[in-house]
Amino acid sequence: MQTPGPALSAMRAERPLVHNITNFVAMNVMANVLLAVGASPAMVHAREEVADFAALSQALTVNIGTADPDWGAAMQEAAAVMAAARRPWVFDPVGVAATRFRQDLSASLLELGPTVVRGNASEILALAGLGGAARGVDAGDSVEAAETAARALAVRTRGVIAVSGPVDYVTDGTRVARVANGHPMMAQVTAMGCALNGVIAAFCVGQPPFEATVAALAAYGVAGEIAARTAQGPGSFQPAFLDALHGLAPETLDAAARIEVVA
Repeated sequence: MQTPGPALSAMRAERPLVHNITNFVAMNVMANVLLAVGASPAMVHAREEVADFAALSQALTVNIGTADPDWGAAMQEAAAVMAAARRPWVFDPVGVAATRFRQDLSASLLELGPTVVRGNASEILALAGLGGAARGVDAGDSVEAAETAARALAVRTRGVIAVSGPVDYVTDGTRVARVANGHPMMAQVTAMGCALNGVIAAFCVGQPPFEATVAALAAYGVAGEIAARTAQGPGSFQPAFLDALHGLAPETLDAAARIEVVA
């Protein structure tokens, strides 16, 4: 597996248009993150236009954090367009265990074959039908507890599963990688995880999904580490993170990435 720097360069050269159907809390943060990393964001969720816009886009992210029935239908329509066109789309099952609506919507979206599913350990366990100790949208399980579920889910979806945590776990059902980059301050700023979905989707355009996901996680984590060096707290961390992501050089990423390929 190559180092992540070339994947960052390839994504920036492409400057992919990423269509995001995300939650209200994340929209502004996510748009700024995508611009900073070198992609082109669009936030489009009206059912009347999502299919048309998805057809114009190079990648899609779907986040059920503040979904309602209309948004849920729009998510399915946009995902179906991407699946038919064989373009990458990333699914974030926010708080999937919390309500029946989220569970049913997530099951329908999984049937459309997401390229990447990214969630915390409790969300991945819930998606795999193995329970999980979620506290609303927060994880109550360790990444290690979700590894077997992630592998099974990857086989089921024929995609990549990324379990976010202090050390991220990525699998396509056969290969496994762990990414140890990041900083605790990242968990103190809302929508950081949601915004990561867009970065993963951008990296997946024209690149192998497993390798692209690992590279995106490493780039995101390294930027977090750089930002934390100067931030005084969550308030100053967010702009520092955007600056770090924008200024991240491929050679810096390669030098700082802590990636372990297990299989």
